[in-house]
Amino acid sequence: GSHASARVWLSGLGEAAVARLRVPDDAPAGAAPRTWPPAETARGASSPAARHGWPPVGAVVAVSGRVAPLGRYDAYQRRRGAHAAIEVDSWRATGAARGGLPGALDTVRRRAEGGLARGLAPPEGALLAGMVLGQDERLSESVRTDFKRSGLAHLLAVSGQNVVLLAMLVLGAGMVLGLRLRARLGAALVLVALYVPLAGGGPSIQRAGVMGAAGLVAALAGRPSSRWYALGLAAVVTLAINPRASGEPGWQLSFAAVAGLLALVPRWSEGLRRARVPGVLADALAVTAAATLATAPLMALHFQQVSLASLPANLVAAPAVAPVMWLGMGSIALAQVAPVLCEPLNALNGSLLAYLEWVAHVAAQPPGAALPVRIGGPAGLAASYAAGAAVLALGARAWRRAGPRRRLALPAAFGVAPIAALALVVAHPGPAPLRPGELVVSFEKTALARAEAGGLTDAAADRCDERAGGRAVAGSNPVLPITRKIRVTDADVEAGLRDAAVGLAQREHRASTQRAAGSGVTSRGRSG
Repeated sequence: GSHASARVWLSGLGEAAVARLRVPDDAPAGAAPRTWPPAETARGASSPAARHGWPPVGAVVAVSGRVAPLGRYDAYQRRRGAHAAIEVDSWRATGAARGGLPGALDTVRRRAEGGLARGLAPPEGALLAGMVLGQDERLSESVRTDFKRSGLAHLLAVSGQNVVLLAMLVLGAGMVLGLRLRARLGAALVLVALYVPLAGGGPSIQRAGVMGAAGLVAALAGRPSSRWYALGLAAVVTLAINPRASGEPGWQLSFAAVAGLLALVPRWSEGLRRARVPGVLADALAVTAAATLATAPLMALHFQQVSLASLPANLVAAPAVAPVMWLGMGSIALAQVAPVLCEPLNALNGSLLAYLEWVAHVAAQPPGAALPVRIGGPAGLAASYAAGAAVLALGARAWRRAGPRRRLALPAAFGVAPIAALALVVAHPGPAPLRPGELVVSFEKTALARAEAGGLTDAAADRCDERAGGRAVAGSNPVLPITRKIRVTDADVEAGLRDAAVGLAQREHRASTQRAAGSGVTSRGRSG
């Protein structure tokens, strides 16, 4: 976009900060977007990111700028140790990079990025990097919106699914190679420990790594494993690493999803099997429904929407997820030898990635794919979980009393009930989700006529006696807000904001002049 930001470590001060850079958007109409900073500025950065003018992760750069407070969109970095921002005016690559274990991981990550993009179209390459490494920065806004509305956004956040699939891949490959069980478990443990920081080391992948490691260690020791114990251990470890992690949506969603899976999936899967639902389908239904219901209140709290298309979209997408992950992890391993070796695996992965994009796009299209919901803080969150638990308890009771035929209809009925209760009882509707390129504007009086005349800057709409709904609206009548969904260009927005700022300045000047005249003090206008 027009801005770029990154969390950086200030080696001279020994603390973290957020570096922000404004990207000039002065490319001619129809021309390819310009890279920024220019190639001569980014000289010395030898990595795939250098093609786009950016330094790679782990590079040491010299920056010039000014200190600024954290803003609305990077305030979450405070929970990760950054307490201020740097508005960067210019930067130059020094050619140096951090060393030690972090530097080695940076090298592995750069090779992995190059291998995952080898031979794939940019959309599929960006999706593969998001699914395997959690790097979704290169995804287009339309693809990102489709995955959110369809309930498939969890595929772009590395978490427990990635760790489980990695462990399965290592154990299966070790069995084919004839390795003993302890050797296979040890190899899986080592690769899980390497994969966590390679995938960014965020709260969700930390939780998954601790739980996966706990299960593997228990198997190595020949002891039975407890998933609830592993979940509690993951909470302790992640909070010991960063006590503020509990405030991040990723941490909350990750633990809520796992708690829902542990509490609901065994009973639901067994009940569906008794109702003669095929085993694989029963497991998929139970897992998807449990994770969706467990995270729905948090999705409403943090993102003001709950996906109603999540259950069917995840069921349709499920057959392609594991192959995509396994092929992508194979590409990461081959990329450490030579990126060209990744092309056969990526060629197989291309059609699967395109299929997932298609599923997300189709599931996100209906207007009711995502329900706009807003929860009023922690109290509303607690009330929504309490209501959901009550509905599930009633559903379990009805399940036990129902016959085999009626049981087939109960999962769908009681799966939708908590979401309906969340929307109608606990929460109040929030703003409707926007598609890329749309802007919702509430017009009042003449602004409505401006929009109908073709834009926000139409000077013919400066009259106060225009008609709204076939009825004259005089300047003295009450304001009638009317919401319309239109397309607005950048020029319209800039002109509208400029006109509003000028009008506000004029009103403030008149008011100050009147106050000064009333008090006998001469007022001087201020410009700028």
